[in-house]
Amino acid sequence: MGHDGGVEIVASQGAPDLLDLPWERPLVDWEKDLLVKRAHGTSRHVVRFVELDRRVYALKATDVASARHEYRVLRSLHDDHLPVVQPTAVVADAPGAGDAVLVTRYLDYSLPYWYVFGREGPIRRERMLDAGVVLLVRLHLEGVFWGDCSLSNILWRRDAGAVMAYMVDAETSERHATIGNGMRTHDVDLAVENIVGGLLELQARGLVGPELDPVEVAESLRDRYDELWSELTRTDDFDLSERWRIEERIRRINDLGFDVQELSVNRDDRTLSFTPVLIEEGHHARELRDRTGLAVQENQARRLLSDIGQYHAWLEGESERPVPRAVATARWLADVYEPLIDAVPEDLRAQLEPAELFHEVLEHRYQMSKERGTFVPNEEALADFVEHVLRHRPAEQRIEAPDSDLLAPQRRSSDGSERTRAGG
Repeated sequence: MGHDGGVEIVASQGAPDLLDLPWERPLVDWEKDLLVKRAHGTSRHVVRFVELDRRVYALKATDVASARHEYRVLRSLHDDHLPVVQPTAVVADAPGAGDAVLVTRYLDYSLPYWYVFGREGPIRRERMLDAGVVLLVRLHLEGVFWGDCSLSNILWRRDAGAVMAYMVDAETSERHATIGNGMRTHDVDLAVENIVGGLLELQARGLVGPELDPVEVAESLRDRYDELWSELTRTDDFDLSERWRIEERIRRINDLGFDVQELSVNRDDRTLSFTPVLIEEGHHARELRDRTGLAVQENQARRLLSDIGQYHAWLEGESERPVPRAVATARWLADVYEPLIDAVPEDLRAQLEPAELFHEVLEHRYQMSKERGTFVPNEEALADFVEHVLRHRPAEQRIEAPDSDLLAPQRRSSDGSERTRAGG
């Protein structure tokens, strides 16, 4: 930016008013009082964050063609309910000027890789890598070649004890009807190479110890990817008398968080050949959204559905008659979920997103009940959780970058591009 003349803003529906921002100046020169500090990874672009209408947006300086391409790709993926950041606008100088800024919605409660690796133990790191693999596989199933899968280009959110990964950067991405094995393999190779680099950077900055082997960790991603891809796409051959194996395979796929919407079954005189097709992630999340209107992540949905089921059984026991599922679900929302979330002190609501907080309170209730040998009500479990756990947790709704120099102008590298340090 920074050229004379007007700017062109192409924005999605519901985008904030961007006209009052100082587009006449290059993004790197914006005053600090216009910006908020948010964590992010290494980027070859200038990246800044602003708060508009009580929401935070990421601004990335790039060229017009790249900004428009990335906006289109992210818009396509977001519209198809894939886990990506939400594109908001492209701001460009008058046609032909060359410079542009891509605006995306900041993902609340998201955790950058340095935060997870620096604060969490090996188990959480394993789940983090598994989530990254699920993201890459899901994109490939949708015909997306990422081209730059890396730790910096993924954000993670807690998901009822697990982790869910979101795509942040789609600058090099391409979407096709399908992608072949060669493109998939190349994408995985790039991911492994980038992850090695990201982990070496964390070691150099003292955020992970020397006992971690970056090459071994990154190469494990390839094995995880191959295993998941096979489970979701392979063809099984079995005898006609073993049709139950179809249901067994579907249950395994559902347990991975995916849904089989269509089956392709071929048969000869003695055997069946079975391949699942039209696979989408979010089997439990869609069910919960259909029943309650709550939009949460997959494992959170699984946990909430389980609690609804237990509450449904309790209602029927209390009334000594069948209770319709819709009635039980509505009662659970009104009598269990919403009162618990509303009872969290206002100053602590930024610590965890509501569905994750509900999950952690249930876990806390279970441990308290186990220790006491008697059932502990939600109200008591929540009060104890707030006092002994939540008050001592960092606010994860919007994690700030810990380095003050993240808002300082970046130095130009030898190739002339701007480079931003990782946010941690």
